[in-house]
Amino acid sequence: MTTPSLTRQAFVVASYNVHRCIGRDGVCDPARIAAVIAEVEADVIGLQEVLSPDGHDHLDRIAPALTCVFGPAMRIADGDYGNALLTRHRVLSVRHHALAVGRREPRGATEVPLDVGGRRVRAVVTHLGLWPGERRKQVRRLLTQLAREPEPDLEVLLGDINEWLLIGRPLRWLHRRFGEPPAPVTFPAGLPLFGLERIWVHPCTALMEATAHRTALSRWASDHLPIRATVTLPPNRVAEGPA
Repeated sequence: MTTPSLTRQAFVVASYNVHRCIGRDGVCDPARIAAVIAEVEADVIGLQEVLSPDGHDHLDRIAPALTCVFGPAMRIADGDYGNALLTRHRVLSVRHHALAVGRREPRGATEVPLDVGGRRVRAVVTHLGLWPGERRKQVRRLLTQLAREPEPDLEVLLGDINEWLLIGRPLRWLHRRFGEPPAPVTFPAGLPLFGLERIWVHPCTALMEATAHRTALSRWASDHLPIRATVTLPPNRVAEGPA
């Protein structure tokens, strides 16, 4: 006979606004961003302000060993620009959600269900707008879309939310769905004062810790620091061998 036991699988997620790979010294250096990502050691990392230039992809240099899903939000003179998800896990599908509001800078969210040890984890990476009314519309739209999807084993939202006020309605709506996670300060990278990067996890009990990744390199590689979190999948019953 076999006896069921509970197992919990932990993995690391992160979010990082790479600022087109331009550091605080004004130098565009994808290799430096790649080094920060290597420091973070995330299994899943959402990136914002990613530039994919024509004929040369920064993403190829940032994390060649990881699977990359690029979610362009707009076309600019230098190429495509938007969000990306990098992962060590198997990608099951990809959906892009447009979050553009009026004539404001186009924004979007990229939804990527992953196979993590046989469990379905829905990772979403986004970058919201600068104006309060814009963010309210974007968060409502995103939450409505996510509510239409089948419930995964775990859901992770990674993003630069651009929410400067702790009492803003977009934050309250996100907390209502995901719970209120830690919000370590990440911006500006040299002397962080604001927690613009956020990691939400549903169910919220799966979030074990969240910290800003502060190193000598990360303080210069971008104008934002990465945020890093450890999460656990809900318990899964597996069978042990005979006693």
